Amino acid sequence: MTHVHIIGGGLAGLSAAVDVIGRARVSVYEAGPACGGRARSYYDKALDARIDNGNHLLLSANKASFRYLGLIGAEKTLIGPGAPLFPWFDLSTNTGWTLQLSKGRVPFWAFSRRRRVPGMKLGELAMLGRLLKAGPDQTVSAFLGEGMLTRRLLEPFAISALNTPLETASAALLAAIMRETLALGGTACCPWYPAEGLSESFVDPAIAHLTRLQGEVHCGTRIAGLDVQDGRVVGLKSGSETIAIGPEDKVVFAAPSPVARTLLEPHLPDFTAPDAYESIINVHYRLPGPVTARGMLAKVGFVGLVGGVAEWIYLKGEILSVTVSAANRYAARDNDELIATIWSEIRQAVGPVLVETLPEAVPPVRLVCEKRATFAATPAQDRLRPQAKTGLANLALAGDWTQTGFPSTIEGAIRSGSEAIRALGLSH
Repeated sequence: MTHVHIIGGGLAGLSAAVDVIGRARVSVYEAGPACGGRARSYYDKALDARIDNGNHLLLSANKASFRYLGLIGAEKTLIGPGAPLFPWFDLSTNTGWTLQLSKGRVPFWAFSRRRRVPGMKLGELAMLGRLLKAGPDQTVSAFLGEGMLTRRLLEPFAISALNTPLETASAALLAAIMRETLALGGTACCPWYPAEGLSESFVDPAIAHLTRLQGEVHCGTRIAGLDVQDGRVVGLKSGSETIAIGPEDKVVFAAPSPVARTLLEPHLPDFTAPDAYESIINVHYRLPGPVTARGMLAKVGFVGLVGGVAEWIYLKGEILSVTVSAANRYAARDNDELIATIWSEIRQAVGPVLVETLPEAVPPVRLVCEKRATFAATPAQDRLRPQAKTGLANLALAGDWTQTGFPSTIEGAIRSGSEAIRALGLSH
């Protein structure tokens, strides 16, 4: 039986493993103490709570992600409103509303004051059509207007999806997401997120599934080099040992792009990979007990913010968790000042709709900054992304940094794992 060796236990590597297990023997090698990469949960001693190292929202259009969850038996671990509902709050005007998309492709929502973005004009919808035709060298800011549809929907949507300042972000990558979500209507845009945690939805069930099918997951095992002979990988170097790769065996490289550049450039002529990155800040505030929301926030469980530092607030029991995308722009700001600013934004946006009164003083808090959270989703960086298939006969690449056609997202990572298996000729 073919033995597939997978370097990297993030979602790309786990996706590849889940895709091929049952048709091949599988071994996953993860350098860190736990799998999941940038989409995992862990216990934080300071907060005395389990938190996610990031916040991730899936949409119903993310077919690869839901297929993966189905294969590992975890599709019921996600929760959501069951409808395309998105609460928003504009901090600059103290205005709250809920975007309620129509089910089909025709944007009937735009004709209803109750369902659309407040202050938007119907003529602004033409921007969406222009964006869908964006070329590979165009940036998002070139397509955006001055109206409320831009300020209160397109800008926050784009910066969350691309994690890159819109002056430099690729309009083509944004268009790729829009074609599979907004352009298909509300049925494709229902939001979902883990009921408990990222690991409980995406990681732990995958490892349990692999183990049941005799797969091997080796954490704390760093692959530091490849042995290559006659156009194929014949060994993986780990510490003082070399893991032999047999004549029929395959290798999926699913480690991050900086590792790829180090390990693969000596063996792949003209190899390129993204080399510029954007950070994401997540701030987790621990309250004395679970918070209870009223109205739409109770139904949906999160709210998007406009006009401040924070972009998304998630209600997770006693944890209020905030995401700040494209966070390189805040690198010079003091962490304590950021924490205090974001807490004031939370109190303004969600305080009035919580049953419990939020304290004025900042509660126990953990700020997590992923400095290389994603590659910078610019046209130049997009051109550096390699295809899954390589010049080595038994090696394929996976990772959200490979050429998935998507920016750096969970959906892109999971798609890349399946694509690597196809590139190796092992798909169904």
